[in-house]
Amino acid sequence: MKKDIGYLRKIYKKGTLDLGSVGNDPITFFKKWFDEAQLDEEIDEPNAFNISTISNDGFPASRIVLLKSFDSEGFVFYTNYDSNKGKQIINNPQVCMSFFWPSLERQIIIKGFASKTDDISSDIYFESRPLGSKLGAIVSNQSSVILNREMLEDKLNKLKNTFKSKLPKRPNNWGGFKISGISYEFWQGRENRLHDRILFEKIKDKWIKKRLSP
Repeated sequence: MKKDIGYLRKIYKKGTLDLGSVGNDPITFFKKWFDEAQLDEEIDEPNAFNISTISNDGFPASRIVLLKSFDSEGFVFYTNYDSNKGKQIINNPQVCMSFFWPSLERQIIIKGFASKTDDISSDIYFESRPLGSKLGAIVSNQSSVILNREMLEDKLNKLKNTFKSKLPKRPNNWGGFKISGISYEFWQGRENRLHDRILFEKIKDKWIKKRLSP
């Protein structure tokens, strides 16, 4: 017998968060939490995050992508620029990222602006990918309608023959986006749903932090 999902409950009690513990730079604190997520054996992909964009019909669109690098300037992931998300970002660069690490009872929500990475950075990352991933990026016209999976497999097999003795180059419509954050919310689960939420906002090139009510 299935449970009524209204009765599904979890008690959050693995950590605490306060204004003094997060420091004054959200990127530095993000790195701390990200490093801890990488060490947690219960988290398969600590770099997986949800990215939300705005489509032409005005609806938000969300999907999971993988973070591939980050620094003080922002967060980088890679995609097909002709995909739905690629087109939506180019049309409206305002995006929202969210990481969720259930085993640590933590979330991070980042709002920011996305822009394409330079060609050299995209080339370097593309060259680091396994051959199968490179060919997959070439095969897929991401987000376009296809008749069946066999079409993809046929294209992939033909490419495998083409690139038996040479390496494929990065397609011009495939590359990175870097998201520069303007706000960061760090969320730590607490008992009785009185979660800790610390928000960083950039005001006149200075990070201002504050506690939010749960």
